[in-house]
Amino acid sequence: MSGTSLDGVDGVLAAFPPSGPGPATITTLATVHLPFAADLRDALLALQSAGPDEIHREALASIALARLYAAAVQGLLQRAQLQPAQVRALGVHGQTIRHRPELGYTRQTNQPALLAELTGIDVIADFRSRDVAAGGQGAPLVPAFHQAVFGHTPARVVLNIGGIANISSLPGSTSAATVTGFDTGPGNVLMDAWTMRQRQQRYDADGAWAASGRVLPALLQRLRDEPFFALPPPKSTGRDLFHAGWLDARLAAFPQAAAADVQATLAAFTASTIAEAIAAHAADAQTVYVCGGGAYNRHLLRQLASTLDALGHPAKVTTTAELGVAPDHVEALAFAWLAHRFDSRQPGNLAAVTGASGPRILGALYPAH
Repeated sequence: MSGTSLDGVDGVLAAFPPSGPGPATITTLATVHLPFAADLRDALLALQSAGPDEIHREALASIALARLYAAAVQGLLQRAQLQPAQVRALGVHGQTIRHRPELGYTRQTNQPALLAELTGIDVIADFRSRDVAAGGQGAPLVPAFHQAVFGHTPARVVLNIGGIANISSLPGSTSAATVTGFDTGPGNVLMDAWTMRQRQQRYDADGAWAASGRVLPALLQRLRDEPFFALPPPKSTGRDLFHAGWLDARLAAFPQAAAADVQATLAAFTASTIAEAIAAHAADAQTVYVCGGGAYNRHLLRQLASTLDALGHPAKVTTTAELGVAPDHVEALAFAWLAHRFDSRQPGNLAAVTGASGPRILGALYPAH
């Protein structure tokens, strides 16, 4: 998995029992993280918006990405002391460079044929496009996995804070309610962009810089005026909407704002939009389990908890480590699960989440031989 934060590739090697995945049945055998080289990250970031010679640049970036995926696979095999023939398939998401479901497409750049050639293992890729073809958003896809692995009584929320944040509302095993989920808006994407611009650092470690500033209420309201937040689910978003240019347009009215205060406001923006989504759509949740890179931002998690309290929806805010899965392994494990679903010809989407016209088998197979 390589996500919206563009920090690198997270890989897991997972074992599923013959009876199929379910709560407490998936065994993680090995994990790996390979950071993006600066030139690959820059190339992928540039592909998020229109530019010259895009087809050629995307092709070269996807080849480099496939080679990095292959290196991640090799690292997993070495750590688990397994041979390629012992692995059923690779579930590979690719890197999202455009997400426009309202226009009928989502684009994850990838070279699954090359990856199959490099690894000698069947590759399952292109998970989102079938859901979009069925009228869905193609995202988020993780709520079905969250329900299978983390679903439990009492009701809970699984919150992924990557570049974009999304929630899965799990009503509990004794409830007749359905699982819901959607993208809430920016997770780390704007905070990371501002940190890079002002401090030449990829992220604000532990939210310490944000904690040193003060929230600017007028700027916070300007950010929250984005129409996306008033849309009902199902909904999804990405860098197509929330990018540095979007932020700059809103900062133009605040030329004297101190950089640390902007960062503090961006953290409050992420926390408040997530908290309002939880309060509105997961009112019964007693615990919020956070995964993704944002799970390591203690300032952000404290803000989320205090904002939920202020909204009259107190909840324990912790991480998925409490459920036995490290926060930075959840998404990669989700796409292993989706590959397993494809391999067993079972649907991978939840139509109530994505808005698709029904359940669909997600993915496309690239055989190794």
